[in-house]
Amino acid sequence: MVLFIASVILMDATTPKQYLCHRAGAPILIDGRGTDAAWAAAEWTDDFIDIEGLHKPTPRFRTRVKMLWDDEYFYILAQMEEPHVWGTLLTRDSVIFHDNDFEVFIDPDGDNHQYYELEINALNTVWDLLLIKPYRDGGPAVNGWDIAGLRHAVYVDGTLNNPTDEDRGWSVELALPWKALAECAHRPSPPNDGDQWRVNFSRVQWEHRVSDGRYEKVPNRPEDNWVWSPQRAIDMHRPWMWGYVQFTTAEPGKGRLYADPTWHARELLMRVYWKQKELYAKQKLYAFTASELGIEGSVEIIPTLSGWEASTLARNGDEVHVSHDARLWVVTPPPIAH
Repeated sequence: MVLFIASVILMDATTPKQYLCHRAGAPILIDGRGTDAAWAAAEWTDDFIDIEGLHKPTPRFRTRVKMLWDDEYFYILAQMEEPHVWGTLLTRDSVIFHDNDFEVFIDPDGDNHQYYELEINALNTVWDLLLIKPYRDGGPAVNGWDIAGLRHAVYVDGTLNNPTDEDRGWSVELALPWKALAECAHRPSPPNDGDQWRVNFSRVQWEHRVSDGRYEKVPNRPEDNWVWSPQRAIDMHRPWMWGYVQFTTAEPGKGRLYADPTWHARELLMRVYWKQKELYAKQKLYAFTASELGIEGSVEIIPTLSGWEASTLARNGDEVHVSHDARLWVVTPPPIAH
């Protein structure tokens, strides 16, 4: 198969966020407060923005995250400003985003398939699930899957479900066991120094009113979706847009992030994916050249039994592929013998 170098160059503003995740320097008590000494050495992410990007209004309330890791857990601390902290759902694996919530998405190998989702509300109720592939590509969501050994806690800086006062916010602390995340990681879990996992965070926020002394959502008003790494659409199930979390053994304040050399090739191939979906929806057929799709870039598209596969070369020489159901994968050619 002949492959070519991807020629599309994107502006920095379109690339996913990055975070250098250091090892925890001391034990962490999961109590939702995030006051342990280990957290003091960790950096905050950028403040969350609208899910569609910076062209949308700035979120009304601040949201930010810290991350750490050790040999047993991937730790996440989320801090959310909120003048009225409330929640209703108490049963595990309820559809938690029907309340205000905080959400975690993890795709360890960055292939858009077999990724994890966790949602938690201010009542510390969790919904954790496994996605075999994105919903639009057939899913399914495995709701019965649990993050075995998950530790989670919520701290409310104020009073929960009390409309008579004003709160300062709420925070979430999570410890996700590497043993559970290893199930569909297809790579070392815990990660090696320098490994990058695709991760994103979302906050769902509903406008509310008070009725009979209780909080309730304003009817017929859509929720706000605020995220760490923007998705360009109201859709969290676009793993190629999630942020890069790079795990490091360097001391806090040291180490450096590096860019994914396959990112531009991935972006190009996902443009092919969307154009193919649009074409098939209109004409019930696929294209087999990039020019038929109106895409500039060196891409090879071949038919398969189930649809099509497209490929290109990344800047480092790796082969990058995408299938009709959005699975992205990278093949590193063997070194040339001298």
